[in-house]
Amino acid sequence: MIEMLLYAAFAGAMIPLGGWLARYETISPRWLDTELRHSVIAFGAGALLSAVALVLVPQGADNLPGLWPIFWLGIGAVAMAALDLWTARRKGQRAQMLAMLSDFTPEALAMGALFAARPGDAPLLALMIGLQNLPEGFNAYREADTPGPDTRPDRRLRSFLLLSLVGPVATLAGYFLLADLPQTTGAIMCAAAGGILFLMFQDIAPQVRLEKRLAPPMAAIAGFALGLAGDILIGGH
Repeated sequence: MIEMLLYAAFAGAMIPLGGWLARYETISPRWLDTELRHSVIAFGAGALLSAVALVLVPQGADNLPGLWPIFWLGIGAVAMAALDLWTARRKGQRAQMLAMLSDFTPEALAMGALFAARPGDAPLLALMIGLQNLPEGFNAYREADTPGPDTRPDRRLRSFLLLSLVGPVATLAGYFLLADLPQTTGAIMCAAAGGILFLMFQDIAPQVRLEKRLAPPMAAIAGFALGLAGDILIGGH
């Protein structure tokens, strides 16, 4: 149990670590605001895409009969579209944050269920989740970098620290509640995949492109390759 919580805490800690790294712009602010930022956004998008294609949809669909995976994928997309409209009306910029939580929460649930079923594979999954959370935390911090009392650096980092607690809580829930409920786990994972795909095409992918620069699209490929490597090592292929 302690080992499981430590792995979950590690995966969650990558969120505030990514936000902390995003605070430092003194080396080359102009470059950081252009090519590096676009490349990190692209890498995070690639990692999210790999989570959808290699973890959430395959494992979720395996636990659901017939066309139910498509139904839950659509439910997740519609729910995220409604949430995106709500945040837009509040003039918020939360696409990266929502995508990160939509990715991290079901993967942490799956990690808890995996600790119950195949504990030997769970540490590697925790490592892959943490590596995905690092660029996503960086991007979410930078996305919220707008003037106002709610976006002060210290306050943002505190909120990221609170978000990191999602990992242990969701992992415990997966371990105790979902290990014997594979269809519920599958529905959650497919719905999360639908929400992530909506956010990627609606908000995240348009931020990747940068005129006359190849680094952002290559970073997206690198992010997907990271997820593919984790899937291969865990034993998906």
